[in-house]
Amino acid sequence: MLNIRIQFLKDEINKHNHNYYVNDNPTISDYEYDKLFAELKQIEADHPELITPDSPTQRVGSVSEKFLPFTHTHRLYSLDNTYNYEDLKDWYQKIQKEYGTDVELVCELKIDGLAIALTYENGIFTRGVTRGDGVTGEEITQNLKTIKAIPLKLKDNVNLDVRGEIYMPKTSFEKLNAENLEKGEKLFANPRNAAAGSLRQLDSSITAKRDLSMFTYTLVTEDLDNPPSTHYESIMYMKEQGFKVNPNIRLCKNADEAIEYCKEWENKRFDLDYATDGVVIKVNKVAIQEDLGFTARAPKWATAFKFPPEEISTVIESIELGVGKTGAITPVANFKPVQLAGSTVSRATLHNFDEIKRLDIKIGDTVLIKKAAEIIPKVIKVVDTPHHEDRPAYIPAKVCPACNKPLSTIEGEVNLYCTNSDCEGQLKAKIEYWVSKDAMDIDSLGPSIIEQLFSRGMVKTPADLYKLTIEDFMKLDLVKEKSATTLYESIQQSKSNPLKRFITALNIKNIGKETADILAREFGTLENLINADFNKLKEINGIGELTANEIVKFFKDKKNITLLNEFKVLGVEPEKAQQATSSLFKGMTFVLTGTLENMTRNQAGDIIKLHGGQTSSSVSKNTTYVLAGENAGSKLTKAQDLGIKILTEKDFLEMIGKEI
Repeated sequence: MLNIRIQFLKDEINKHNHNYYVNDNPTISDYEYDKLFAELKQIEADHPELITPDSPTQRVGSVSEKFLPFTHTHRLYSLDNTYNYEDLKDWYQKIQKEYGTDVELVCELKIDGLAIALTYENGIFTRGVTRGDGVTGEEITQNLKTIKAIPLKLKDNVNLDVRGEIYMPKTSFEKLNAENLEKGEKLFANPRNAAAGSLRQLDSSITAKRDLSMFTYTLVTEDLDNPPSTHYESIMYMKEQGFKVNPNIRLCKNADEAIEYCKEWENKRFDLDYATDGVVIKVNKVAIQEDLGFTARAPKWATAFKFPPEEISTVIESIELGVGKTGAITPVANFKPVQLAGSTVSRATLHNFDEIKRLDIKIGDTVLIKKAAEIIPKVIKVVDTPHHEDRPAYIPAKVCPACNKPLSTIEGEVNLYCTNSDCEGQLKAKIEYWVSKDAMDIDSLGPSIIEQLFSRGMVKTPADLYKLTIEDFMKLDLVKEKSATTLYESIQQSKSNPLKRFITALNIKNIGKETADILAREFGTLENLINADFNKLKEINGIGELTANEIVKFFKDKKNITLLNEFKVLGVEPEKAQQATSSLFKGMTFVLTGTLENMTRNQAGDIIKLHGGQTSSSVSKNTTYVLAGENAGSKLTKAQDLGIKILTEKDFLEMIGKEI
């Protein structure tokens, strides 16, 4: 009788989970659902021998030590992209020409999330793996079990793999950021980043609280008696088995109908509660898919049409000034909030006062804005309106907004600077830069925590961070013991960060992360860099006289010497840099652009440096090679214009003696 009751409870709970998280149609109240769940949980607690992997109580598990790599049984390919309707027609006509008739297509919204591979054995969810590089990912089964849109048990006892996209709804993303802001924790840039951060939690109970969901879009199976003969049928089959599929899928007779679908969703997409940046278009018949096959990186029978970045007009309401880590004053436009590329935006940097003058921006103007790379809002131009000429011109500030000291200029630069070394605005900016991702990467220490530490006089320099205790953090608003411990441990762990991060964080003028990496590899230890003379520094490729002078000046400054001595006393000892293992790329500068298939750009950059080369973020006449992956943009175009040699990933791997 107990087995029958348990099975009834599991079936009922799974049914209601499916209705709520997949069909968006709850059929019982939360109270009734909680009663069913509590009863099942109690029975399993009393009879643990009756617990099965498909039980709804098993969605949240224990804490993992790390995620283990897993090689995919079936590779997860990338997609080639098209950015205009002519390219889309060309792609279709090549296929149509080969088969002599209209080829049926399936259009699906391209979800801006993270690709996942799920495995089911005898209808039970047994393994979930991230895409990784398409060949090898990381197993995160326990975290995926917390996502209620993923069925733990299918309708039939079948063996199959499916592919899908994990995403965070926009409403859940906004709620998470609001909660993090209140707690002084890290804010996520967009729903995709929030979903990625949530999936990589070693504690699955944290993932369970993040309200993730999933759309399933690909069926991979060799075990069905009558496998679907079309992609559309496979989508319907997955839906029948209990998977959540996107309701906006559409069967199209030809490219013209696919283009109509793309046009329809270009604006409608912003009404959805999830982010989408394009449309995936696939040949419907599986037999044609198999015949067309794959390139080295993508299927020939599918393409992704990417939506153009959105532009929208709004009104500048005010211009506020920020003080950067170097004392540079940055004007920021506050404008009437608008929906842009799927999120609400109300601010955009204007970079400097010359930019305000160039664009002729005045408070009250209507301006056109867009998102650079669909992430950072940017003011493009002033919209011509009758009252623009009547408004007063914007007058640059004369004193620092943080300390009220006079501002000054530096010859050859467009910025205005606050030169007061005790300016609180600068000091806070230096701390924020110290903990940033490119520097010491102490991501748990957000701006609101730093603001509290400053306002209470607990920190003034980066060294002061390493003097803080768990008890100090618990004195801050909304910081409990667990958060305080996390903050303390994150700071302590940064003591042994790589030397290149420490050099970056020191905020030496003209030294960004790439130059810091060059210095770390050249000198190996901080002590060697401190003692380096001007003549040696200026001869290093990528440094030059101006930067060499700034380095020497920094390490002779009494305040900086005191700060470095403090770090040493506090146990901050950067890890020695790895030296070059060969001179294969000595004297060469690489620029990396686009998405590589077998490695990240950072990994490729590390390989270049280990072989004596260096990387740069911008293309110039001094660039030796541009390593271009998928979606290479303006850097590739500039390299072609300058006649710089372009390397494919295969070219690069052959240069270092590796095969794809």
